[in-house]
Formats: sequence, C-alpha cells, structure tokens
Amino acid sequence: MTRLLFSLALLLLAGPAAADTTGPTHGIAMHGDLRLPPGFAALPYVNPAAPKGGTIRQAVTGSFDTLNPHIVKGVPALGLGLTFESLLTRSWDEPFSLYGLLAESLEVADDRSAVTFRINPKARWHDGTPVTADDVLFSLAVQRAHGTPNRRLFYAKVTTAEAPDPRTVRFAFAANPDGTIDREMPLLMGLMPIHSKAWWGDRPFDRTTLEPIPGSGPYRVASVDPGRRITYERVPDYWGRDLPIRLGQFNADRLDYVYYRDDSVALEAFKAGEGDVRREIDPAKWATGYDGPALRDGRILREELPHRRPDFARGLIFNTRRPLFADVRVRRALGMATDFAWMGRTLFHGVLARTASYYPNSELAARGLPEGEELRVLAAFGDRLPPELFTRPFALPQSDGSGPAGSRGNLREALRLLAEAGWRVRDGRLTDSGGRPFAFEILLADPSEERIALEFARSLDRLGIAASVRAVDSAQFQARLERFDFDMTLRWWISSLSPGNEQLYYYGSEAAGQEGSRNLAGIRDPVVDAIARSIAEATTRADLVARVRALDRVLSWGHYMVPLFHSPVDRLAHWTRLKRPETTPLYGPLIETWWVEDGR
Repeated sequence: MTRLLFSLALLLLAGPAAADTTGPTHGIAMHGDLRLPPGFAALPYVNPAAPKGGTIRQAVTGSFDTLNPHIVKGVPALGLGLTFESLLTRSWDEPFSLYGLLAESLEVADDRSAVTFRINPKARWHDGTPVTADDVLFSLAVQRAHGTPNRRLFYAKVTTAEAPDPRTVRFAFAANPDGTIDREMPLLMGLMPIHSKAWWGDRPFDRTTLEPIPGSGPYRVASVDPGRRITYERVPDYWGRDLPIRLGQFNADRLDYVYYRDDSVALEAFKAGEGDVRREIDPAKWATGYDGPALRDGRILREELPHRRPDFARGLIFNTRRPLFADVRVRRALGMATDFAWMGRTLFHGVLARTASYYPNSELAARGLPEGEELRVLAAFGDRLPPELFTRPFALPQSDGSGPAGSRGNLREALRLLAEAGWRVRDGRLTDSGGRPFAFEILLADPSEERIALEFARSLDRLGIAASVRAVDSAQFQARLERFDFDMTLRWWISSLSPGNEQLYYYGSEAAGQEGSRNLAGIRDPVVDAIARSIAEATTRADLVARVRALDRVLSWGHYMVPLFHSPVDRLAHWTRLKRPETTPLYGPLIETWWVEDGR
C-alpha cells in the first residue's frame, strides 16, 4: 500500500531528525525498566483461571447524557472505558508502565522525540473489521480538534503523524522552548483512545450522543435508559481475550450500572440486593449504614484494602478568577476558621486523615524542608515564592477538637490576615472599604456533602462571612464547572504515582482559561507552570519525585483550597457471590479482575 500521510488540522511543522531507537519492545516504562519481561504469562494481580459468567451490578449516583467520554460536552455514562481501547495499556502494579494492547510492539527514539507503533494483526472492532493505522490517525485528529482540554494540550505537541502501512503508525514530537523533549509523550500517545474512522463517517464527534459507539474493547453497550441505567455485555469473540495483559479480567458476562439521585438511596438499593459491589467513601455510612440482615448473616462482606497510590486531593476549592479570592491572605484566612479535628472525629468517625498535600498517601507529598533536587528546583524561583516556603514546613492550622466554636487563636489570626487584605468587621459582618459584605456561594453536586459545607459555612459566620450552600443536579453542576461559574466548590484532583502533563491541565495558566479544564481554582502562576512542565522532562524516578514535591509545596503555600480528608485504604462492600484475586495491586483493587461465583 502506498505511504499514507495524515495532515492534522493545521500544517504540521517538520518533525525532528530521526533519532536512534532501541528496537521493538513489548512495553515502555516512564522511568526505569519494565517489571514484566517479554512473553509474560499474566499480570501479577489477576486470577488467570477466573471463571466467566454472571452479572455484576452497581448502584451509583448521578446521571449521564452521553456515550462519548472523550469530549467536553455532556456527562458520560460509567463503564465506557471498557468499550474503547488504546495502543498500550497500564499495569496497575507499577507507577507508570504500559504494555502492548492494540499495538503488539513499539519502537521509541532514545531521546523520546518519536515513537512507532505496530498494530496487532488480530485487533478488531466489534463489527469484526480490523483496527488500522488510519483509525489511529483519525482518532488523533478528532481528539486534537474536539477532545477534552487535557488531550488537546497533549496532542498539540505532535508535529508529524504518519502511517507507512496499514499496521504501522509513527508520531514525532516538538521540542520544548528550551530544547528538551517531553519524555511522557510516547506513553500519552500509547494511551490515546482509538475510534473507528469508518463508523464515525459524517457523524459529528463533538456532540453528545446516546447512540452506542462501537469500540474494540471487551464489552459493548447492550442497553441504555438515558440518565437511569446502562448495561454492558461481554463481547464473546473479543479479539484480545487471550492476550497476557487481558487474562483473568472482564469475567462477568454483563455489567449493570443503575443510577440513583441520592447516595443514601443507592446504599439501601445495594443492601436490598440491587447491587453487588460498592465502594464507600463516607466513613459514617461505613461505620453504621451497612447494618442489616445481609451483613449480620455474612451475605455481605466489608473489606478495607490498603493501597499505595496518591489519594484524592479533596477540598473546598476557591475559584481565584473571582476577585473575592484573588488574595492569598484571604484564602489562607478562610482555612483557619473551622475545627477540622472536631469535624473528622464527629462526621468521619476519626478514620480519615486530614489532607495536607496535593498527592496525599504517597512518596510524592512534600515533607519537611526542601532539600537536594527539590531545593534546587525551588531556588530558581526564590524571588517569586514566599520566604517561609524555604524556612518552615507547610502545615495546616491546628485546632483543639473542642467543637464548632473553633480555636480562638486561629480566628484571631484569620481576622488579622483579612484586615491586611482590606477587610473589616462592621456590625458583625465582614466588609470591604466600600462597605460591600464578604459573601459567596459553595456549589455542590452531592447532597451528602452538605454537612461538610454547612459546617464550614457556620465557622465562617464567626468571622462575619456569609457563605451559602447550594446543591444542584449533576448536569447543572457539570455545566457550571465547565464554565467556571462558581465561587467555591467541593471537588478534588487525583494523580497517579507518575504525574506528568496532566499537571498543567490541573494547575497550568493556559488551562485556567480553557472551559472544561480541571484547573478549577483558576491558578495562573508562572512558577507553577514551569515546575509542572518540568515534571514530564524528568529522566529518573528520583528527579520526578523531587519535582512533584516542589510543585506540591508551591501549590500548598498558594492556599488554593481548604483541604479536607483522605483515606489510606479502599473500603469495599460486596455480596459474597463476588470473588476477588488474593493480590491487590499498587493502585488498589480493580473490579474488572473480580468474578461471579459459579457464574450466577
């Protein structure tokens, strides 16, 4: 077949000169070596002999209005990742290692300025047609033009995309302004979701749709009740079922997600047998909400499974696009009013840890004073960072746990900071120099979060601040988040053990102006940009950890959120007919490796 050259939406710049490669390989690690050798039998955290059959049901909260999870618009249904595949896929027992999936092998330039993928000849779409290089190039084009902001950010670095033959695709990448190469790009291209060019045809990729989209994955959509229920069926002739990277997974014949508006109702549905497994993030429900005949007679099991991944960096996030929260002294002051020790004991039964990092529960969290490579990274921006960042460890305000009245010392310090920022208490209310009151709204999607927000609002009232709490439905909440139409919201960021380009999507200045990005706080800081950008350039694990800790320290001292709590364990409840492998991977339990006993 003649050489195919795929031009992207804009004229592509000339790619870098061909670099030396190490030859075809079965995978790639972001740093260091792959743990699994060529020809490995199966992943270490699966049961390769797990039986197939049965149904796994989950009672979940919220709603959905699209079956395309790769665009900004809409709220996608849960489980769609099981219908789509990428050229490579992760081992969840390594920080960031990818192994061949749609691609049977890859060749990477020694400097990572280019990558070539060789597509597995067995790879098939659900209609039986082969996955080709043309599909890969199409997927790049449509996601570069219409995909989520993070993907558009990543894929903009591709300077050349070409297909020498129907089973081979090559990407080359632009150098950074300083001449360095983003070493994460070969992995990010390996994780790009692949769509069928033939199926999309004239269909608009950038619109929500409830028409099932055929993929190449182990499941396909069987039925849809918009916003209420989605059911997937296992593809019996799935092309990759015998791949070592797939053995022991996707064991249930059907997956059923039933949506409820309220999580308490979803919990009752699970207890009544309308769900088979449930992840619990609410310690209060974990402590008391599962009591009932099924738990007492052993038909429901509750398990706490430790994990070693960064947990959610969850907090009440300030929208610094609002002038009210533009001053760091104001943001810091608002984090001092609440007795979080009391809240943790009263609302969460004392089983959660207060979050003091953007990478909690991991080696990536900043600790003590900066030293070594981390200090070198931070010292380059010394004149633009708060001096105390170098002289004392970041620490959250300490409260005595006595109750809602809070710590008098913290309240005094908060009022001092607010006064420095131009706010004064007049007739019991905090006002600016023009007499305008300090008032704002906390936007929520989940009614169960109201107790946290209301307690926070009550504590602010002692400073003369009027904070109202508003919970909206999931569609309205998502639309307002995408437009950054909120003052404060209860949300989170989540990172892997190998953060990279997504950190610019979370915290970068460019993302702050992109609707739909995850830079909810509206952070625009050149120091954050520079450090976040350098993370993907790290050539060793030690350098990556140091740079992530530096970013963590800068973000923490920026007080972009009022941190809440996190857990070092995953709490899962399940009916005993569900079984799981003995080994739990680094990132925690994976439901796709579980199976239904006797296929029932």
